[in-house]
Amino acid sequence: MRGMAAGFSHVRHSMLVRWAVGLFLALSVGGCASVFSAQVSRYQQWPQGTDGAGYWIAPDAQQQNNLQFQTYADSVRAAIGPTGLVEAANRAQARFIVHIEYSSPRERVWEQRPVDPYFYPGPYYRRWGWGYGPAMENVAVDVYRMTLSVRIDDQSQQGREVYRATAEAGSRRDQLGAAMPYLARALFDRFPGRNGETIQVRYPVK
Repeated sequence: MRGMAAGFSHVRHSMLVRWAVGLFLALSVGGCASVFSAQVSRYQQWPQGTDGAGYWIAPDAQQQNNLQFQTYADSVRAAIGPTGLVEAANRAQARFIVHIEYSSPRERVWEQRPVDPYFYPGPYYRRWGWGYGPAMENVAVDVYRMTLSVRIDDQSQQGREVYRATAEAGSRRDQLGAAMPYLARALFDRFPGRNGETIQVRYPVK
């Protein structure tokens, strides 16, 4: 079990580094064809016939009167629009209550890099045999794991949870604000999707 957990952690960290490099380039390089990439995990038991139903974004106690939350909530509103739901005038008139969570913790991961990418000395020996190209080394990298999650409860079913999704992307810098419109869009990509699925999404960066 310990070996399985270590393997899972290694795979997750490798994926995170790949997201980090892609997103760093996407959000930092102007004038180039670049993309935003994220992973979305979701669970749903979405009811039928919800077109035109009202929703209300409900802040928790820490999010009340929080300008950062209000800005991120606007990104979620824009992403919900294509689903057919409509923002209600107040909570009491809404069928669906939307809860939002976000974070960007910093994590240390390991990335393989050439010792000198411009110098190819010819054959070199690795512990598993001879190879060609530059020698490689493991380098510690700080990566921000930018995360946006939503939970939607159905008030017509006594507040039963009907949708939960999390979008994650990585970056070498803490760019949660710049990534938020894309993370929000990812949460509702092909909504509501299949229960328990995990998908990769890619969007052109404007």
